[in-house]
Amino acid sequence: MDDACRRFFVEPEQTFHRRYEALRAFFVEGQSLESTAARFGYRVAALRSMISRFRSGCGKGQSPPFFFRTDGDVPLGSGAVKKSMGPNSPTPRTAAH
Repeated sequence: MDDACRRFFVEPEQTFHRRYEALRAFFVEGQSLESTAARFGYRVAALRSMISRFRSGCGKGQSPPFFFRTDGDVPLGSGAVKKSMGPNSPTPRTAAH
């Protein structure tokens, strides 16, 4: 069972999770651009662009795109209204790979 749990972190499949792990590998682990791109299935140019956007957002004090509130963040009984994703909701941007 722990092998499956480990794979969740080292082989992320969801877009936002994979983006997070790639940026973490580059900034925290000090992995090279080329090895990080290969490890997470990005083209080097796409990862370079993602890193640039991340740096720019951090410099402006903006939260990265993979951090967002969910319904689970709202305490039960808070009276918050659940928003639905309608046809006019923006589509999240993803990195090319």
